[in-house]
Amino acid sequence: MIYVFFNIQKGLIQLVKKVHQAQVLLQQSVINIGEEGASGLGSALAKCINLSNLTLNFRSNLIGAIGTSGLGSALAKCINLSNLTLNLDQNNIGAMGASGLGSALAKCINLSNLTLNLESNQIGAISRSGLGSSLAKCINLSNLTLNLRGNNIGAMGASGLGSALAKCINLSNLTLNIEQKQFICFGL
Repeated sequence: MIYVFFNIQKGLIQLVKKVHQAQVLLQQSVINIGEEGASGLGSALAKCINLSNLTLNFRSNLIGAIGTSGLGSALAKCINLSNLTLNLDQNNIGAMGASGLGSALAKCINLSNLTLNLESNQIGAISRSGLGSSLAKCINLSNLTLNLRGNNIGAMGASGLGSALAKCINLSNLTLNIEQKQFICFGL
C-alpha cells in the first residue's frame, strides 16, 4: 500500500501517473484541488489498470459536479477495482455530480466493497433515486456504506433510494446515513 500526502496538485498527478501498484491511498483534504485537479487525477488513476483497492479523501476540495463526474468516469476504467473508499464530503457536487458519479460507479463491475461519503453536497431529492439505481447495477456489491447526511433528500428521495438499493441482489451489509434537519417518516 502506498500512502501519499501531498499539497501540490501537479506533483500528486505526476506521482499517480508513475505508480501502477495494486493499492493507493490519497489524502488530499482541504487544499482545494478543484474540478480540474480531480479530473486530472482521475485520468491518471484510469491508467492504473491493476488497481484493486483505492481510498480517496477529497473532503472540502471544491471539486464540484464537473470534477466529480470526471473522477467517476476515470474510476470506471479501473476494471479491477473491487474496494473503493471515496470521501467527497463538502464539495458542492450537487445533483449533477452525484448522478455522474453514480453512473460511472455502475460500470465498476468488480466493485464489492464501497464506502461513499457524500455528506453536505447539496444533492437534494432528485438525483438520490438515480444514485441508488446506479449503485444497484454494481452486481458484485456486497458491502455498502453510504453517507448522505445533510443533503435534504426528503421523504421521496429516501423512499426512492430505499427502493433502488433493495435491487442490490448481492448486498449483505448496508450502512446508510440520511440524517437531515427535517425528520423523515415513511413506512417500512
